[in-house]
Amino acid sequence: MPHALRQRIFDELDALEIVDPHTHINPHAPASTTLADVMGYHYYTELAHSAGLARQAIEEPELPPREKVRRLIEHLGPLENTIQYSWLIEMLREFFGFYGARLTIGNWEAVYEHASDVMARPHWAETVLKKSKLRAVFLTNEFDDPLTGFDTSVYVPCLRTDDLVFHLAKPEIRARLEKATGVSLRDAATLRDAIGKLFDHFRRRNVRACAISLPPSFAPRKVSAAAADSAIADLLSKGQSGDPQRLDDATNFAFWTLAEYCQEFALPFDLMIGVNRGVYESGVYQGRDLYDSRVSLIQYRELFNAFPRVTFPVSVLASVTNQELVSYAWIFPNVITSGHWWYSNTPTYIENDLAARLEAVPQTKQIGYYSDMYKLEFALPKFRMYKRILAKVLAERFVLDRAWSEERAVALGKQVLADNTETIFGYSG
Repeated sequence: MPHALRQRIFDELDALEIVDPHTHINPHAPASTTLADVMGYHYYTELAHSAGLARQAIEEPELPPREKVRRLIEHLGPLENTIQYSWLIEMLREFFGFYGARLTIGNWEAVYEHASDVMARPHWAETVLKKSKLRAVFLTNEFDDPLTGFDTSVYVPCLRTDDLVFHLAKPEIRARLEKATGVSLRDAATLRDAIGKLFDHFRRRNVRACAISLPPSFAPRKVSAAAADSAIADLLSKGQSGDPQRLDDATNFAFWTLAEYCQEFALPFDLMIGVNRGVYESGVYQGRDLYDSRVSLIQYRELFNAFPRVTFPVSVLASVTNQELVSYAWIFPNVITSGHWWYSNTPTYIENDLAARLEAVPQTKQIGYYSDMYKLEFALPKFRMYKRILAKVLAERFVLDRAWSEERAVALGKQVLADNTETIFGYSG
């Protein structure tokens, strides 16, 4: 009975058309062209490196795609127990008709050739979107992205702001900002003006959110215009070697200004909290960062209190931080639980974190899942993983434990998986 119940709920959820609210898709090249695009995803390269493949073998300059895949295949064996390996096999089955249980040194070449042929077909990206039941994917756009040459109703812009907050001391970032806005940074007023022009540009191109990745040490606070003027003057004259307190003032002024514009433009401000960059210095590309348990959402109390009209979808890197996030979403009307990010994106952590959210947070305040993908093919296995876990939690904890009807449980799953994303981000297609 429980297994059949879970399957029926899963089937209902898997039939839904959905919007993916956070990806790193390049809208000009959204789908893969070879298996190297799939297996070059950092999950596979960092796991293969962890299992013994030298970083230099993965990141050798001008390495042909076929050779890169061959090297990774030779080190896939230790990865077969991981959920990431199951994503790979599911992709191969669903998109390329692979019937095996393993991708091995003995069968990979035929799979590689067939996949390349399939990916070369006309409108491959549209095929992947349709098979994955994706109505749209949200992007991660640099602040100076022209946002041209793609359909912004399908590939939806999101203003990524890390550089504006944490790297204004770099001359190249200021040069990009001036080129994008026509505003030369001199003081607090010109920074505010430049950021406002970015918001105007993104709004004209259907922006649905502002987003930022935040280190564990960051604690946003309001900075006066006078202090910001002094900080920016120091930043302009001394760059990254400026006074640390003044650099921190400039960082906080930029961040607070973003929140003010999110309020003015009625945009959600996605906060991805707790990543400590470059912990493993010898790691592969994108395989050097880790979560830091020293982070606490208490660091954001001033922000959440100051902007009650700004919606903050919050992602945390560690399951150990999830209970705190649940508590904040329980109390603060403007705090939303968002997805299962990075190191929490495995079934055991998802099930625990999802169950806690469903049991304690209003159902309208949960963004169930996002793929965080770089290529479209990953949406299908990642979202199916989440749907299976969601179906399990709904079946066991709501239908069996709380005597909900299947229909009511499915409706809750639909809200968390699909409806809330469209409502919170104001997406209508």
